[in-house]
Amino acid sequence: MNRSQFPVLSSQKERAGTFLRWIKFNAVGGIGIVVQLAALAVFRSWLGLDYLLSTGLAVEIAVIHNFLWHARFTWADRPARRPVQSLLRLAKFNISNGAVSLAGNLVLMRVLVGDLRLDYVASNLVAIILCSLVNFLLSDRFVFDAEENRARFLPSAAELRSAGRARRSSPHKFRT
Repeated sequence: MNRSQFPVLSSQKERAGTFLRWIKFNAVGGIGIVVQLAALAVFRSWLGLDYLLSTGLAVEIAVIHNFLWHARFTWADRPARRPVQSLLRLAKFNISNGAVSLAGNLVLMRVLVGDLRLDYVASNLVAIILCSLVNFLLSDRFVFDAEENRARFLPSAAELRSAGRARRSSPHKFRT
């Protein structure tokens, strides 16, 4: 059982670390909101694209922006060990955070703008805030923690080779 998955069982230090990470997540997300809203304005107001297409493109730009900053700032203490791990994380971030953001934004924009005829910028802010709560948990537990959990519980190939050499070089002694 991983104590960090259960806040009641977490130590005060673990909760403080999670809170600081949540603050960083929201700082990056705040900048991502500006990126998303700017992209939305460009696509919708300047280029005259449909509001749903504009929303989808703006979300994807913000998702990529946020991933890059989360990898370098929010979860800097969990660096990727190899370039392929970074690509895997980007794919996982897009699949999880991107899907939540895209689906959540499109559904909420359809309801708030399409049905209720509310302002598209204000509606987009509401959608961003609601989706961000789910995205933090996905990022912390799935995108940036999955490799860490495997690394803690599964030995690396080098550790397995080293253990094999150590067993072969030491004689087996049985106690009687």
